[in-house]
Amino acid sequence: MAVPLVLLDTNVLVAGLRSRNGAAFRLLSLVGRGHFEICLSVPVVLEYEEVLLDQLEHLHFSESDVHDLLDYFCSVGSHQEIFYLWRPYLRDTKDDLVLEAAVAGNCDAIITFNRRDFAGAERFGVQILTPGEFLRRIGGL
Repeated sequence: MAVPLVLLDTNVLVAGLRSRNGAAFRLLSLVGRGHFEICLSVPVVLEYEEVLLDQLEHLHFSESDVHDLLDYFCSVGSHQEIFYLWRPYLRDTKDDLVLEAAVAGNCDAIITFNRRDFAGAERFGVQILTPGEFLRRIGGL
């Protein structure tokens, strides 16, 4: 069976770093272990960085820790260049950049807690799953 390629929405990173309980933390702990591959683009990584640094006081992480995590993601992730933009498609342009990377990378799924933010994304062949749903599919929960 092929290893699924997924794109993690920023809210999954925030949730996983705020608490060691729950599916988001479990999902983050499996990154780079061969259960799935993460898709990244420059705009997605910059979004991760911006939001995580803004949330530092709630994450109990240092700025250096955030950069180390992002460096790790970049070292194990599948890098996707974006050759075309078709914004706006979704209500939030930050969600558009996630969808663009997922479509360009031919991802199996976008993992998010906000499914409704990606309404209509399925027409591009990308599933929208919560961390718990995805973990159940890969047998990681």
